[in-house]
Amino acid sequence: MIPGFDNTGNLPPGIHPASWQEVQAHFGTDPHRNRLLLGLKRALLPLARAGCDTAYLDGSFVTSKVIPDDFDACWEMNNVDISRLQLEEPVLLDFSNRRAAQKVKFGGELFPAQAHANAAGALFLDFFQCDKNTGDPKGIIAIDLRSL
Repeated sequence: MIPGFDNTGNLPPGIHPASWQEVQAHFGTDPHRNRLLLGLKRALLPLARAGCDTAYLDGSFVTSKVIPDDFDACWEMNNVDISRLQLEEPVLLDFSNRRAAQKVKFGGELFPAQAHANAAGALFLDFFQCDKNTGDPKGIIAIDLRSL
């Protein structure tokens, strides 16, 4: 179950597991958010077919922000057939030009969870759980890709 937002507009700290249906019901509250969800699903389907079982959803999309610009996500690399992913959806492995191709195709950007997010060496999975403005811990959503 996806918890409500805290007094800062973030999810409470932690990784909150959810099915795709729960994510849709909780965050698909208007046409704009539903368009972003469609883009996210278009990105997650080839990841699931390549063997990924979990993606983590972050960014303003999982906050109380009324009109989020996009979504941010990262995906578990365990069991992912990178060769298959490269053949089926190479855009998911294209991080050039500030992930412009991902943003155009999907409406957001996705990273391997075990990749380094910053010069300090934080992994995306950890980086996403820290409020970029305050440094405080915040929550993210773990989407079970088997529920797609």
